[in-house]
Amino acid sequence: MSDDVLKQLTSILETRKQIADADTSYVASLHKKGLNKILEKVGEECTETILAAKDAQASGDNRDLIYETADLWFHSLVMLSHLGENADAVLKELARRFNISGHDEKASRSNNH
Repeated sequence: MSDDVLKQLTSILETRKQIADADTSYVASLHKKGLNKILEKVGEECTETILAAKDAQASGDNRDLIYETADLWFHSLVMLSHLGENADAVLKELARRFNISGHDEKASRSNNH
């Protein structure tokens, strides 16, 4: 199911990026405003997700955490789309990391970046 949702969302985001009217489509309006606006939204959603996680730990209720994480993922996908990428690229990177120690993977990034 989750793979289907990502595929559908990727398709919708690309369509809205390419042909939707910025006056009627939130996604098209973000693309029209440019990368800085999209990054602002990603940062905002990141902060809201962190705060929701702290609240969830205190309350034991994860509903807001799930909601905010969905917003963060959504805006991250818009960011990727704006830069010509999509969820598949991220999924491939995650798959590449299977059977690699987290410590080894992190060390390889510091050597390559």
